[in-house]
Amino acid sequence: MLFLLNDTVFKLEASELVPPLDAERFRRLTFDFVVDLGRELFAEQPLLQRAYPGRAARLAALIAAKAPRINAALFVAPGFRCPTSLVTSQFAEIPFEVMVKLCKREADGGRDLWAAERHVWSLLAA
Repeated sequence: MLFLLNDTVFKLEASELVPPLDAERFRRLTFDFVVDLGRELFAEQPLLQRAYPGRAARLAALIAAKAPRINAALFVAPGFRCPTSLVTSQFAEIPFEVMVKLCKREADGGRDLWAAERHVWSLLAA
């Protein structure tokens, strides 16, 4: 599965969509809890997807596991170590073809925030 987190496309394996937590603990996690976790992570490190790609991939996997139709998330923090309440989030289900284009662009060394923003997030704002 491809998942766009801000400007980075992660290739998630099916096994990553079910975290290694015990089943009961995982079932108790709500989507809202996962979103709050994402806000906390991005409040601490606004460029999480680049600074800590492993953490970012795990967050993407949690989002996808809790909301299987979602394959894109945008977290925006105004600065490092900002209050969690200032971090905004947006989620989307974007076409597979768009994900493949973004993934190919990234593989070719063309990853940039503006390409993701132009292809995904600005379209959703309209």
